[in-house]
Amino acid sequence: MFYLLLTCFGCLTGISAVLFGFGGGFVIVPLLYRLLTASHGADDPTSQSAMHIAVATSTCVMIVNALIATNQHRRAGNLIRHYLWPLGGFIAVGAIVGAIAAVWVSGEVIRYAFIAYLGVTIIDCLLRRGFLRRTDGVIPRRLSRTETSAGGVGIGTIATFLGVGGSVMTVPLLRRCGLSMSQATSMANPLSLPVAVAGTLTYMALAGFSETDLGAWFVGYVDLLAFAALTVGALSGIRLATPWIGRIPDRVHAWVYIGLLIIVLLCISVK
Repeated sequence: MFYLLLTCFGCLTGISAVLFGFGGGFVIVPLLYRLLTASHGADDPTSQSAMHIAVATSTCVMIVNALIATNQHRRAGNLIRHYLWPLGGFIAVGAIVGAIAAVWVSGEVIRYAFIAYLGVTIIDCLLRRGFLRRTDGVIPRRLSRTETSAGGVGIGTIATFLGVGGSVMTVPLLRRCGLSMSQATSMANPLSLPVAVAGTLTYMALAGFSETDLGAWFVGYVDLLAFAALTVGALSGIRLATPWIGRIPDRVHAWVYIGLLIIVLLCISVK
């Protein structure tokens, strides 16, 4: 039942990756955290490391989701190169910093940081001009040097620390540059790749410094069985969502994006 449920929710991560740029973290982290704590005793090492496992496994699943979704958007012609590089390089640097920081703090700190960040992001999207409504006829602007460098490192750090891929920051940023929701969410997938790769490798390496024994099916904090179940589901979700690329009205796309963030916030907030 545990892995069947993961497969079903993995399908949702595939759909969210293609249509909203979420590599899976906003679905996987709350879900896996709840399942691990519910299926293991409070004194079990897996339960005690549940948030670290959820975040690390999430970044690993993101690699697959982001790669496949990026290819789908490339074929649809939605990717714009100058928004991807060098921003992606700075995100990778921040991802390493975020993963290192996450390993050395408690799971509860990560959980509360996750809740706080979601809350701030939802309020920002609702109140800041340019997210919910795109002004017609406006030519999209390029990212500034500060947004690319400092912004990229900040996105990578926060995203990997929370295991969310960065789409929750890159989509609002690109949206305010004047891009459509379809373009902004498309760009979120390749920009999630440096977070996913750097975060996964760092979590695997740094877990070796921990004395916690999680079992044979773990590489560092990455749960390989959970990763397999989630990935199988994600592949199905990506196939289901691909025909909808570029077909959702812009304003509806923006409101659904915010609605998904609110649902995840409610799920992770319930103790």
